[in-house]
Amino acid sequence: MSAAVSLPPALAELVDDFAGVGPKDRLQLLLELSQELPDLPERYTDAAATMEQVPECQSPLFLAVEVDADAERHVHLYFSAPPEAPTTRGFASIMHAGLDGQPAAAVLAVPDDFYTALGLAQAVSPLRLRGMAAMLARIKRQVREA
Repeated sequence: MSAAVSLPPALAELVDDFAGVGPKDRLQLLLELSQELPDLPERYTDAAATMEQVPECQSPLFLAVEVDADAERHVHLYFSAPPEAPTTRGFASIMHAGLDGQPAAAVLAVPDDFYTALGLAQAVSPLRLRGMAAMLARIKRQVREA
């Protein structure tokens, strides 16, 4: 896949993991990732008040982006998604595992449709995939504004 060239290494590795398994196993991999989403730091405990909602997601998802003041402007991502929304949590976990700690330029360089390379179109609805696209769009917007 040529898009992997412009993906940060951790995100490219996740794309490869998904590409390496069959369609049924991709959903299982997504569900496993949903359990790896880190807990929020205390400052984001009240997600609705302190984080941006992503209304395109079918389940309530909130995100916050922090950008360090260092030369590379390292990006830190925080997500809040309910435990009963494993697909949404899985998408957030992919974003967190693949982009958290990356330089801002690397995050901004991720193709807007990178998620198509995950091969989840057969496993989840287009509406859910639109939610993942919206997550990335908001992350990039917040990085640009920081």
